[in-house]
Amino acid sequence: MSDEQTDTGTGWPQPAGPARPGGPAGEPDPRPDAPDPDELSPLAPQGPARPSDDEPVAEPGVEPVDDGATVDLNAVSPSGEPVAGSDASVEPAVAGRSRWSTAGVMIAALLALLGFTLVVQLKTTSTDPTLGATRQEDLVRILSDLDARENRLQQDIRALEDSQRQLRSGEQGRQAALDEATRRADELGILAGTLPAVGPGLTVRFDSGVKPISANRVLDAVQELRGAGAEAMQISGGDRATVRIIASTYFLDGDNGSLMVEGRRLTGPYTITVIGDPATMRTALNIPGGVVASVRGDGGNVTFGEREVAEVSALHVPIKLEHARPVS
Repeated sequence: MSDEQTDTGTGWPQPAGPARPGGPAGEPDPRPDAPDPDELSPLAPQGPARPSDDEPVAEPGVEPVDDGATVDLNAVSPSGEPVAGSDASVEPAVAGRSRWSTAGVMIAALLALLGFTLVVQLKTTSTDPTLGATRQEDLVRILSDLDARENRLQQDIRALEDSQRQLRSGEQGRQAALDEATRRADELGILAGTLPAVGPGLTVRFDSGVKPISANRVLDAVQELRGAGAEAMQISGGDRATVRIIASTYFLDGDNGSLMVEGRRLTGPYTITVIGDPATMRTALNIPGGVVASVRGDGGNVTFGEREVAEVSALHVPIKLEHARPVS
């Protein structure tokens, strides 16, 4: 045993560092700045404490993770940085998609409603229920009637243009003006019923059935014939009485199924003689829901007879004008 081991009494060499003051063993050093006796013990650890093998070692730049926490591996890249679209941005993205989805549904519903309204309005304004229920042959007749009216109007336009050129042609002006005045007087005489007329036309006979032929039915027939281009008409009864039909002619229901025309009483059956295009006038009366259909619906009948030369000979008494005067 060396002298150092003998001095310490422990058999160990004297430790380096400040010497511990002598004194009774086991008593603390009375000095204020005396070191802790444990620190001076040769068994106390020297330097910073080393972590044990069981404790995890924290790497620089990485925050410690709680043992009970759950980590989303998809949210961390291999380099340790958060991945875009991780849980930190999931909630705003879901909320945005939800908001846009609701707005898109509302916009789509409004557009669908607007389209449905436009389609219904188009069908309502462009569909004629009368023409929709009309047969194809009836539509062909109506189209033919319209074409015939257009042709007549074109002829009238050409005739008026010819008359205008003749009236402006110098020496022939006076004679052309006289001829034109005579022609116009004849036309007005036919329209007023003061002159007889001949030409191609129809005879339309009305035979009553369960119900008598009413004044409204005859008036409807006259209006349809005028619309189809009739130029002169007269109506005859079963007793051969005949009345000229002009613009001012009126019709009334008489007693015992008779008819009052311009104050004259006519008995059935009634026959209208009319001058005009036969095919066009026949088509006008045969339109579905028209005159022929109405009379046959009441149990009566309507028959047609085409005439190459139809004669309207009944005359209307000229009306004496008391107040109206022509403009000079």
